[in-house]
Amino acid sequence: MRLKKLAVAAGVAALATGGLTLPYAGTASAATSTLKDDYNGDGYRDLAIGTPKANSVTVTFGSASGAGKSVTISQATAGVPGTTEAEDEFGENVTSGDVNHDGYADLIVGAPGEQVADWASGSVTVVWGGAKGFTTGAQVYHAPTADDERFGEGAVFVDLDGDDWEQLSVVSAEKWWWYGDGTPASAYAPEVDFIPDGVTLEGETALQIHGAGVGRTYTYVLYGKNADGSPYTGWVDGGPGDIGYHSGRLDGDFEGSTTGAAATGDVNCDGIPDLVTGQPEDNSVWVIYGGGAVFTDEMEGMGKVTQNSQDVPGVTEPEDRFGASVAVGDMNDDGCADIAIGAPGETVDGVKGTGSVTVLDGRKGWVESGGRAYHQATPGITGTPETGDAFGSSLAFKDINGDQHADLEIAASGEDIGTKKDAGAVWVLRGADPFLTTTGITSFNGADFGLPAAGIGFGTALR
Repeated sequence: MRLKKLAVAAGVAALATGGLTLPYAGTASAATSTLKDDYNGDGYRDLAIGTPKANSVTVTFGSASGAGKSVTISQATAGVPGTTEAEDEFGENVTSGDVNHDGYADLIVGAPGEQVADWASGSVTVVWGGAKGFTTGAQVYHAPTADDERFGEGAVFVDLDGDDWEQLSVVSAEKWWWYGDGTPASAYAPEVDFIPDGVTLEGETALQIHGAGVGRTYTYVLYGKNADGSPYTGWVDGGPGDIGYHSGRLDGDFEGSTTGAAATGDVNCDGIPDLVTGQPEDNSVWVIYGGGAVFTDEMEGMGKVTQNSQDVPGVTEPEDRFGASVAVGDMNDDGCADIAIGAPGETVDGVKGTGSVTVLDGRKGWVESGGRAYHQATPGITGTPETGDAFGSSLAFKDINGDQHADLEIAASGEDIGTKKDAGAVWVLRGADPFLTTTGITSFNGADFGLPAAGIGFGTALR
């Protein structure tokens, strides 16, 4: 692979000395885990909750009974580089992966507002996982160039070049970067700058659109806004050759572009991951099938879903913001990924802006059918529909109790807790066959983890 290596002065801070003073996070098994989000190696997936207005990430550790013990990490945590400042946005996005190849997943946190003296804003912090949770330090990365503002808007950790070693990639407001195999050191840029002038990036995701397995590389999907405010969605293929030559954009006349909601999974059961994008301005979601023809001018194999589609609950209304968030996972263990769609502006029981989540059942030869809606008026879900709750503002599908059914994590960034306005809250609905169950729901908010409650919008990012 021919790489364009750039100077990384001020790009990587030294490994923090001393362990993190965080509580013991449960008993890890003797053998480490292969799960990308098992931070303590106990065989259960863990949930990371980013709350950038509180400059924190809360991790609830999975267990047989669901979300269990927890830790909250910030730049005020001993061993984490940096100093907490109001504008940092630490936790704006979170992802995970075994960065240092020690058998434990590591937490990767973006803070695009971080101010760096005489350098571009933004940082990405990798907090090392281990048998006792996060106890062995952290490493921080800053923008590779001095003009690269808001470094850390998005990040993913997947195999870029098909050698079965995963790499960190990061987007800033205008650029896309990746690092070499193993613990990140030097940053690289594409041979061809495929991002148009005037685009402001807001995140990225990745999927193996040509099939999974060793030697199969990922396609990276970047999303944000064009200069005129319209959605921008671009893509670039990984591979063993020059990066950036095989790239393009999905916008123009294509309605499936998104400014900030994208997820991946095999919703039509053909063995190839698909891309799901949300368009809240249009109250729609697009499903773009993976395979040889995806991301071409023909854009074959895709479908638009709205609340007016057959078997999809609800009716499209201008302020619903259907598609503001999306998540993909297999809730019923049938081998097909299911789709969750957030509509945080949805009116429920006559209350505007309380929010709702629609779940669609994935199946072979998928078509939009078999949908159910969940909101705070659904029996079993705690809380009361109130204006501005924004139930469904962010979503994640993740099996945190190890029963092979993906659980759905739902945030309501505007939820009031007592007299605390817009404190935010998160619910965990357990996966089941044929649909999610509202029995045994877990819910929590920032105050449960010692965070200041009012105005923080707990649960901005779920991963």
